[in-house]
Amino acid sequence: MEDENELRRELIQLKQEHRDLDGAIQALELMTYPNQLQLKRLKIKKLTLRDRILEIEDQLTPDIIA
Repeated sequence: MEDENELRRELIQLKQEHRDLDGAIQALELMTYPNQLQLKRLKIKKLTLRDRILEIEDQLTPDIIA
């Protein structure tokens, strides 16, 4: 049960960080000359966070055999 609570806290934190990165990426893209390297790094980090979010959600959702 404690592990599940830890996963839920981590999930909330990761989702917030994912939203923050989304905002940062949008702001960077609106610049006249965005730093392409920084933009690419942020997008990769966002994808990494999304993978971890999906992994945690999968752990928290029980497998239902139909």
